[in-house]
Amino acid sequence: MLHLTTEGDATAAAPTSAPSPRREPLLPETGGSEAPWPDRTATRTVDTANRSVASGKRPSTRLAAENDLAASVGFTLPERYNASRLLWDAPAERVALRTAGADWTYRALREEAGRIGNALLSSGCRPGSRVGLVLDDVPAFPAAVMGAMRAGLIPVLLDPNWTAERLAVCLDDAAVSAVVVSAAHLGAVPPARCPRILVADERPWANETEALAEADTHRAGIAFLLYSSGATGAPKGIVHRHEDAPYTAATYARSHLGIGPDDVTFSAVKLFHAYGFGNALTFPFSVGAGAVLMDEPADPAAVFARIIRHRPTIFFGTPAIYAALLGHPTADAVDLSSVRLFVSTVESLSPLLASAWAARFGRPIVEGFGSTELLHIYLSNTADRQKPGSAGRVVPGYEVRLMTPAGEPARPGEEGILWVKGLSATRQYWNGPERTAEACRDGWVVTGDRFTRDADGFHHFRGRADDLQTVAGHWTWPLEIESALNTHPMVKEACVQAVERPDRRLTVKAWVAPAAGVAPCPALADELRAYARRILLPHKYPREIVFLDALPRTGADRIDRQALRRV
Repeated sequence: MLHLTTEGDATAAAPTSAPSPRREPLLPETGGSEAPWPDRTATRTVDTANRSVASGKRPSTRLAAENDLAASVGFTLPERYNASRLLWDAPAERVALRTAGADWTYRALREEAGRIGNALLSSGCRPGSRVGLVLDDVPAFPAAVMGAMRAGLIPVLLDPNWTAERLAVCLDDAAVSAVVVSAAHLGAVPPARCPRILVADERPWANETEALAEADTHRAGIAFLLYSSGATGAPKGIVHRHEDAPYTAATYARSHLGIGPDDVTFSAVKLFHAYGFGNALTFPFSVGAGAVLMDEPADPAAVFARIIRHRPTIFFGTPAIYAALLGHPTADAVDLSSVRLFVSTVESLSPLLASAWAARFGRPIVEGFGSTELLHIYLSNTADRQKPGSAGRVVPGYEVRLMTPAGEPARPGEEGILWVKGLSATRQYWNGPERTAEACRDGWVVTGDRFTRDADGFHHFRGRADDLQTVAGHWTWPLEIESALNTHPMVKEACVQAVERPDRRLTVKAWVAPAAGVAPCPALADELRAYARRILLPHKYPREIVFLDALPRTGADRIDRQALRRV
């Protein structure tokens, strides 16, 4: 690692006032400000609609809007509904899961899910109890999710690679009654916080009956919790309902993936993540298709081996995964011809990477944009219509709008904060009334993401609303500098953030992984600074640069920006 700092930053003009603490993004409010995106606070109370989620009630205005969007894609469900039907209604003899060890039919997976659900009830769990899942991508994961929901319990999906401290925070927050854990991660689960621990490798449910009656749940009742990766803050529990998973399957999976029973999906992103949860579980289950599960990390050699063995038709990755695959020594020889569709999200896809991938494998990567709050992708390109570097157009069944700082709809080409509405949108954060009040507004989720929309309806990500910082007297968007550095041919990957100096002034710092064969040195740092200033503005460049072999990533495969701040 080589840490380089330019001269002159110490003498740069300081902001007129000390930087204020960063706050969570709020709904833009009317009023003027020197900053294009004011950082404001407001006191709000959580409306009764958010508190009504557990009871399955929804306010009439929100329900009407959701029904209109659902009707536009022909989506219907009975009022009494349990999301475990995605498994129980699937054709019994079709292959549901393809693993390194064996294939699992839907019948076998249903039976395992029934045993797990009964074991949880036998252990003392009651309807509404939360059940932590700290599992690798093994058949016990989808079986535990479906079995718990069918029993009226609430599975809590957690990253098994989190530290014991982070897992403890989430397990405490959810107040879990039991935990199902892979043996490899048992040491990270604190026994004092988990009165009932079921080790999946030991199958303690093996002697339970496989017949499990479906709990009488409402379609809008709480089905499961997903905890965010916490890349920009503490993990937060995001509540989803029984109707949410089938809705994402009926919208994005049908309209953009065209998924059918003969497809085989393969997600290099794991099941605990909302993206992987849809890719490898709810999407294929909704049509009786198959899914490839890989319990080891998404190493390029392992990914290629699974594709060669199982011949998936839809592959889900991230820009980092696609870059790693393309850069692997065997990439020129591997046969990916079975894959009809490559999908990417989580972070922006570089047009250079997209072009190189299409040139090598003959098919484009289809980029989309989604969030845990919406459960999956709601902006997307399609295979036959896309714009490189864009997040795409609105997925049918969702509605988005861009709002300016003045609280007005943004014009074409004008930046705005993205609000999104759809039946799968969360209505609350677990134990987070203030966060709920900020982000969940009458059916809309205020994402805090800045976008522009062009005349063709394609959306272009511009960064986070709370990324704006005053550096050396200038308003600066670190992501803009980051995007510029990532277009330099000597850069494999870069991350840029505003960081506080010992004297409390802010400076712009970059962490850069050089391209293969490029040695980090002062001359490279000078070239990158000059490059950023040349294609942006003179003040938009990193004052400090740290060279690393690779940038750390979260379990969701995002750059771990908090970890970089500690480097």
